[in-house]
Amino acid sequence: MLNSIDFSGRPFHFLGIGGIGMSAIAHILAHRKLPVSGSDLKLSHITERLGSMGAHVFSSQNATNLSYFQGHQLPQVVCSTAISTDNPEYAAALEMGCPILHRSDVLAGLIAEYKGISVGGTHGKTTTSGLIGYVLLQAGLDPTVIVGGEVAAWQGNARAGSGPYLVAEADESDGSLVKFKSHVGVITNIEHDHPDHYRDLAQVVEVFQEFARRSDLVIGCIDCPIVREQIKPDLSYSLDRTLGATYSVDEVSYTSDGTHARLWEKDECLGWIHVSLLGSHNLSNALAAVAVARHLGATIESIQSALSSFGGAKRRFEMRGEVNGIRFIDDYAHHPSELQVTLAAARLQAGDRTHPNHRIVAFFQPHRYSRTLTFLPEFARSFTEADVVVITDIYSAGEENLSNITGQKLVDLISKSQSNVYYCPTLDAVKAFLPELLQPGDMALFLGAGNLNQVIPDAIASFKEEETETGKKVTALA
Repeated sequence: MLNSIDFSGRPFHFLGIGGIGMSAIAHILAHRKLPVSGSDLKLSHITERLGSMGAHVFSSQNATNLSYFQGHQLPQVVCSTAISTDNPEYAAALEMGCPILHRSDVLAGLIAEYKGISVGGTHGKTTTSGLIGYVLLQAGLDPTVIVGGEVAAWQGNARAGSGPYLVAEADESDGSLVKFKSHVGVITNIEHDHPDHYRDLAQVVEVFQEFARRSDLVIGCIDCPIVREQIKPDLSYSLDRTLGATYSVDEVSYTSDGTHARLWEKDECLGWIHVSLLGSHNLSNALAAVAVARHLGATIESIQSALSSFGGAKRRFEMRGEVNGIRFIDDYAHHPSELQVTLAAARLQAGDRTHPNHRIVAFFQPHRYSRTLTFLPEFARSFTEADVVVITDIYSAGEENLSNITGQKLVDLISKSQSNVYYCPTLDAVKAFLPELLQPGDMALFLGAGNLNQVIPDAIASFKEEETETGKKVTALA
């Protein structure tokens, strides 16, 4: 049952306020002029932005942080699954008798106050929710948006609008999406991705079926057989016209500057669309946005304009800089399916792999021991589009390594079918290897949900220094 949320003026205190999901909710509450505070071990531009909105942010997680509320109304303390029960600030909140809320409780409460559009699925949630929010914004519907990534169109991971709709990313990783009672529920696809929480795919399907039951209208991608057969959405979308989806495409052209396709609403041709994002997976994500926008009455002209100008979200094939002809790309892909579609999109930009100066160099940091072990054969088959593969050790995300697995195991499996595969266990080892490995014309992709992308700024700076000495062109974006 959903925990009771008080939006009437009682303070909210977030443990881990700088997290991508927590900070988005805090942003919306702060925009409402509600008392918001929180703590995080790592301050960032996100926490700085919250501070500028009036939130009080502590740079440590200590019991003394809650003394801020002495003599005042006790706050509603918001936690994510990442907060452990031995966290001293969490323990102090329990001792003081503060209401303890999961992040998803607060999000569910916000969704209930709007006509909520909740975007669920194993892959594509952030891009799809960002696309939907942007299309509705361009259509004049002024939505509130809460997503799991930063979007340039609203300079962050949240946007407070004045319209009746709230677009939110619905996370299935801990099953909490079943708390959401949505006006529209979107399901992009269903796979087994979180073996730390789900015993098997059947349990994942049950959670999405409950999510669908709690949605007034379900929009789903029927290119996914599980969505097609186990969910049976009210409105559907597909890249295959023969499946009979409500929204589909043909005459598709995938290019290095996006995708062009002819759009159909059942048997009526709506015209042509250009999606600025690369790859078939992003064309599918765009169709989800089309379906939502058309259901809410948006014109095809406003949809076409929005799809062609949407710039994507951070860490979703994000160009971080180009130095000495080497492009540095940051991407969140951490599941075998995500790696495959991301590398396929990279191939579109890199061009013909027979050209010696068109190499794709994939740096991958596996995320969680349980996921790596469960999908080890699938991971080993995910790098066929890469010319060079560099694997680091596994980012634990707080898990114990009960199986004693390391990144070397994945390297050994990939090496059975591909050459040019290397093991660099640490971030320092990756940094040291970059100058030796990368050459002009390379596209360097840094893949994973952990902290591998932290090496990118140093790499750009190092190559920039070398390039400045030789007088070559430098383009640094971030």
